[in-house]
Amino acid sequence: MSALLEVRGLRKRFPSGDAGWLDVLTRVDFTLQRGEVAAIVGASGSGKSTLLHLLGALDTATGGEIVLDGQAYGALDQAALAVLRNRRLGFVFQYHHLLREFSALENVMMPLRIAGWDEERSRSRAEQLLAEVGLAGRMTHRPAALSGGEQQRCAVARALVHDPDLVLADEPTGNLDHAAGVLVADLFFRLARELETAVLIVTHNRQLAARVDRALLLEDGQLTYVGEVEALP
Repeated sequence: MSALLEVRGLRKRFPSGDAGWLDVLTRVDFTLQRGEVAAIVGASGSGKSTLLHLLGALDTATGGEIVLDGQAYGALDQAALAVLRNRRLGFVFQYHHLLREFSALENVMMPLRIAGWDEERSRSRAEQLLAEVGLAGRMTHRPAALSGGEQQRCAVARALVHDPDLVLADEPTGNLDHAAGVLVADLFFRLARELETAVLIVTHNRQLAARVDRALLLEDGQLTYVGEVEALP
């Protein structure tokens, strides 16, 4: 079975004063299958967030290739990359980034409305996902009226509402207490497998990382280990 995501020889460097360069990622190679949940682990400054930004088409690589379901990012113009981000990728961050002036339901409907879905269809799908994450009774509440765990569950629903191929999550439980973090992690694992969505999580939380299918260890911009979590160095 061909991989959903293929990353080949990925490199990223940034200008670093006096015409110098800082190599943040150097020749990163890995694949990800549909329905697989993997974790990127490593120390601060190892390149984890930079890698996630490249995979999310939020930045461009210096070299190498990212291929999602046979579609190479490098072959796409900015308009096509915007469509890819809106329709094929989902994002969850440490801070929920919900729009405070809109209700939970309206926040989850937003990606569908942007993608051209009509009001009725968008509402039905958003209500379904909010019920899936345990927020059926909180749909009309704005983010300020939700607890931290509820806000992040709403963000998970928003990320999954358009059935993305790949969800990228940057420290999704970082701002939550243990109980809320476990609940959000449970949602990720269950919904990813039900929807056959691949999930790539950046996390410092070894308890969360211990539950994924595979771990990817980044050290100084290099992928030094890909495999079972139990064998992580």
